[in-house]
Amino acid sequence: MLNVKQVSKIYEGKIAYRALTDIDLTIEAGEFVGIMGPSGSGKTTLLNMIATIDEPTTGEILINGSNPHRLKKEELAKFRRRELGFVFQDFNLLHTLTVEENIVLPLTLDGKKVKEMKEKANEIAEKLGITGIMKKRIFEISGGQAQRAAVARAMIHSPKLLLADEPTGNLDSKASKDVMEMLESINKHEKTTMMLVTHDPLAASYCHRVVFIRDGKFYSEIHRGDHRQAFFQKIIDTLSLLGGDAHDLSPIRV
Repeated sequence: MLNVKQVSKIYEGKIAYRALTDIDLTIEAGEFVGIMGPSGSGKTTLLNMIATIDEPTTGEILINGSNPHRLKKEELAKFRRRELGFVFQDFNLLHTLTVEENIVLPLTLDGKKVKEMKEKANEIAEKLGITGIMKKRIFEISGGQAQRAAVARAMIHSPKLLLADEPTGNLDSKASKDVMEMLESINKHEKTTMMLVTHDPLAASYCHRVVFIRDGKFYSEIHRGDHRQAFFQKIIDTLSLLGGDAHDLSPIRV
């Protein structure tokens, strides 16, 4: 599904900065993979390159066997809209629109009919438990509800790959748990491939495996197995070995 091959990223400037070095990563269709590491380790750089927001300096990224970075501007915009879903820490919802209008935005851009958009929006709202807030504007709902709406918008066009960047970063522990359980359920039932970048060990414990990056290089990888609690502990142990400042890692919440 996703192949990252020997990818490096160097930012040119007065002093060139190497953000990633020879990263290899394969994510199979239907997998849910977490990416962790201290601040400045290159996690978000990697996510941005997979999201086609940024380009690798060397190496290549293949999504379903093809390299989106070779597409022309218009084709790339279409690819992003149809093949990828995005969930961000700050929700990236438009405050002037209702929840429903935010959710159908990707379909609006594709010129879909209003009736079809409404049907799809209602279907996904029901699945994600947000039917009651569809007519509300973003400032009228809680952070947890806003993130559910953001996930609904990311899923409305059934993307092949969902990319989540710190989706629980602005949420309290209850809302974090709800959002992660929802992503886990989508992964399980819709078979959507997911990649999650997070500082939060609890959020990471919902993944099938977690890849750790340190100083722009692959550090290690651990697999979940059957017990999420044991996996959670393994994640914490690996993070403590990784080092980094205490403020890099969110407070541990079980």
